[in-house]
Amino acid sequence: MTPRTKEQNEDIRLRRLAQIRKAAADVFLNKGPLLEIRDVAAQAGLGYGTVYHYYSNKGDLLHDLLWDALVRAGGWLEAPRASASREAPAGGQFSLAAAADTGNSAAADSRSGSDKTAAAAELGPVAAAGVRLLQLWAEDHGLYLLHKLAGEGFTSLPEARSTPLSAAFRREVLTPLAVLLETRRAADGAAASGGNAAEPHYLLQRAEMLLAALVGCASISLRRGKLHEEARDIALFLKL
Repeated sequence: MTPRTKEQNEDIRLRRLAQIRKAAADVFLNKGPLLEIRDVAAQAGLGYGTVYHYYSNKGDLLHDLLWDALVRAGGWLEAPRASASREAPAGGQFSLAAAADTGNSAAADSRSGSDKTAAAAELGPVAAAGVRLLQLWAEDHGLYLLHKLAGEGFTSLPEARSTPLSAAFRREVLTPLAVLLETRRAADGAAASGGNAAEPHYLLQRAEMLLAALVGCASISLRRGKLHEEARDIALFLKL
C-alpha cells in the first residue's frame, strides 16, 4: 500500500477536527457544559481514543469550536445585502426571495401571491439578516453556540480565553450588526428629527439585545427541529 502524503494526512486531520467540533456542538445543545469527550465520540461515530487524540479535555474542544465558528460568523450579514442589491424594490425593502434560503423554497412557493407580497413588505434589512442568521443556526449548531455563549460572556471559558474571544466577537459580529441597525434607524426617519447618529455604545447594546432575543427564540425551535422553517415567523414576531 502506498503511504499517504503529508497533504493527504493534513486533509484527514482537518476533516476529523471538523467532524469532532460539529459533534461537540450538537452534544452541547442537549447537555451544555456537562458534555464529556465520550459523548462527543459517540455523536461523531468515532472511538473515544480517536477524539482524545485530538482533544484531551472539553475545555480545549469548546475553545477551538467557538473560534472556528467565529471564522464563519462574519458573512451572515452579507447574503441579505447582496440579494437586496439585486432584488429590492424601489422602497428599499428586501423581497421575500432575499430573505429566503434556497432550502426553504418549497415552503415559500406554497404561499399565495398575496401572502408573499405581505411578507415581503414586512421584511426589512434587519429582519432579512435575522432570518438568514436563524437559518444558518439551524444548519450549523456551532454558530448558534457561539452566539449563545457570547451573550453569556463566554463564562464557560477561563478569563484568559474568554476575553480575546469576546473582543473578536464584538469586532466581527456586533459591530457590523450595529452598523446595520444605524442604517435602518436613519432610513426610518432619524435624520428628519435631527440627523444625529446614535452613540456607538447604544447601537452595540441594541445589537446584543437583538442577538439575545434571537437566541432565546431559536432555542425553542431548535429543540423541535423546526428552526429553519420558523425563522421568518420568529423575525416577524420580534418585529425586527
